[in-house]
Amino acid sequence: MKALGLLTAIAVLGAWLVWNAWSVFRLFTGVRDGSWRRLMWWTRLCSVTLFVGVAAWLRGLFATGLDTRETCLFIHHERYDQAYRHSHAAEFSKIFPLHNMCNAHADMVPAWVNPTIAVCGVVALAAAAVLVWFVTTHVIRLSQPVGKEDQS
Repeated sequence: MKALGLLTAIAVLGAWLVWNAWSVFRLFTGVRDGSWRRLMWWTRLCSVTLFVGVAAWLRGLFATGLDTRETCLFIHHERYDQAYRHSHAAEFSKIFPLHNMCNAHADMVPAWVNPTIAVCGVVALAAAAVLVWFVTTHVIRLSQPVGKEDQS
């Protein structure tokens, strides 16, 4: 049962990756041909920014690898300070901003991860707001009686 769940998750993420690869192409062509005025362009923008934000968050979350001490020493070439990590353990388990320190001065999470997550979140929220605006204006137009014109 777990294998089926894993395969399903891989298939969904793979389909999302393919969708977003195509969406990046359509976003750039949409800017040139004016399709940014349509609902689907904003849907693609929201999807791509969410995908990039989730990918950056996962990159930061798994920046340590399996062994924190060995990653600090052999990959980042930094001193591993067990006392510092123990005294700041709550900071390393936060969802955002991501930090995983070797010592007081060396973070294993790349510097670009947290700004990328923040920018992607803001752009995704803006795109979602535009999507809500599109939907509400469409519903308002559908709810207005057809054929009756304003007689003022």
